[in-house]
Amino acid sequence: MLDKLFHLRENKTTVRTEIVAGLTTFMTMAYILAVNPGILSAAGMPKGGVLVATALAAFVGSVLMAIFANYPFVLAAGMGLNAYFAFTVCGDMGYSWQFALLAVFVEGLVFLALSVTSVRESIFNAIPLSLKKAVSVGIGLFITLIALKTAGVLVADQATFIKLVPFHSVPFHTAGVVAVLALAGVVATALLLARRVKAAILLGIIATWVLGIVAELAGVYRPDPASGFFSTLPKFGNYFHDLGNTFREFWTTFGALFEPSKWTHGSGEAARSGWPLVFSLDFFVVMFAFFFVDLFDTLGTLIGVSLKGRFLDKQGRLPRISGALYSDSIATSVGAVFGTSTTTTFVESASGVAAGGKTGLTAVSAAVLFLASILFAPVFLAIPGFATAPALVVVGFMMMTAVSDIDFSDPCEGLPAFLAIVAMPFFYSISDGIMFGVISYTLVNLLSGKAKKVSPVMYVLTVLFVAKYALL
Repeated sequence: MLDKLFHLRENKTTVRTEIVAGLTTFMTMAYILAVNPGILSAAGMPKGGVLVATALAAFVGSVLMAIFANYPFVLAAGMGLNAYFAFTVCGDMGYSWQFALLAVFVEGLVFLALSVTSVRESIFNAIPLSLKKAVSVGIGLFITLIALKTAGVLVADQATFIKLVPFHSVPFHTAGVVAVLALAGVVATALLLARRVKAAILLGIIATWVLGIVAELAGVYRPDPASGFFSTLPKFGNYFHDLGNTFREFWTTFGALFEPSKWTHGSGEAARSGWPLVFSLDFFVVMFAFFFVDLFDTLGTLIGVSLKGRFLDKQGRLPRISGALYSDSIATSVGAVFGTSTTTTFVESASGVAAGGKTGLTAVSAAVLFLASILFAPVFLAIPGFATAPALVVVGFMMMTAVSDIDFSDPCEGLPAFLAIVAMPFFYSISDGIMFGVISYTLVNLLSGKAKKVSPVMYVLTVLFVAKYALL
């Protein structure tokens, strides 16, 4: 039966190989169950609800990938996009998380609609490659900044804006130890990566957490809940009670995007809410930013993993790519209904491909493990922020590698890419980085006499983004 469903013999693989590949992929991706709730909770979302939504979205998306495309690609809530959701849309821009989920839901529908037409290719081809790479690099820096800030390694400073935590003047047994543990976790994860351990990121989180537990038991780390420093010890005595709370929290995120009264912007007398927000330019900017990053991240991941698995044909095209894109877009909208940010194809799927995965059975195997992981929600939720920070730093490092593909010798290509990269961490906004990149690329090439080099789509986007800054 499995052979009929997934064409195992045709792809020269076995059930055992596919299941092992699925387990391998899950192990390399499981860190998202600890990281995503921590990031989205900054937007006011309940951690337990986000964890369940993340696992369910990964399950649905990965099963759809198996059904529609029969590829060993596994999906989950995307890194970078969750940071944009929490820190830009809900933080800097001041929108409610329910409104942000609505933008993700609509983005998934737009992605789905464009996947059945040639528009998707037109948009993809309109954005220059240098900006596509720059977005990945900028998000990597943005994620790293958030990680170091969350772990207390970076602190605010009046003269220099931010600086390294002054170890000599902060309370050592709380802030000092936490920062040291986070930095130790980065080193530990790097060592695991250097040794090509397949679950390096997840094991790095666990190793940092264990170091924290040892530090607490030894009295080096002293929890101070009033100051935001909590115990690292999991409380298994309340396991079933905590699991029940997790499911109760899920019902507060499930379907929350369909409540217009909770679509809000700002506070006090200037606050706005309801349907008028949906018809604002800000909604377009937010939705487009989700769409832009999701589109290029998905296509880039599909191409990269397919090259590793040798799934591309002689012309360099991916057979059944439409099915893969359908899965990704549907999973995004479904995930928003559950209560998580954009669900996308994970580059960590390459680990399963390296383990021999060739069909959708790999994706289904990983999907089942994501579903089962909900039962261990209290454990994932007990992992402290300083333990997940090293994972974000390492993901930032991985995204940074795209910088080598940008041609900085050509100012018309390199300068807009540079502005897009630095704008994201410096302005604390992924969307500002994207808009600065698009605007500067269009203007620099137009004024340099290279107007024909810029596509009509880029001109339209430039006008919209300039209007956004001028009017809002």
